[in-house]
Amino acid sequence: MLELTMATVSGAEEGATAGMLMADAPSDPGAVLRVGRDKSVCRLVTPEDWLFVSRVHLEFLCGPEGTWQVSWLRGSQDEPSSEVRLLVGEYAQQIAYGGTVPLPRGGSGEIVVVDRTGPRSVNVGFYHEM
Repeated sequence: MLELTMATVSGAEEGATAGMLMADAPSDPGAVLRVGRDKSVCRLVTPEDWLFVSRVHLEFLCGPEGTWQVSWLRGSQDEPSSEVRLLVGEYAQQIAYGGTVPLPRGGSGEIVVVDRTGPRSVNVGFYHEM
């Protein structure tokens, strides 16, 4: 089971959030959870006017062994207006635009999508239950 929580953070003050959303999916091969602005395909949806987030920005996909990966899907622009980081404990890693990284099996962490033009972010916490 992969559990996701999403908080949208706006403003210079730390902790100024605009709601928390949750989604989960069993760790079955092919299971998918998406984050973005498009309500028709995303389980976790950001505000429509947050254009630094693509229609479908992040895709969490379960592989054949029950392990999960996250992909930052390429949008319609050549250059993204956001940055995406994976945080697991003290470990931090930039995720490349169009790139994919594995999530730790049985672990937890956070994916942070940061607006390059202003003090806004989308924080997606994850917990992979074994």
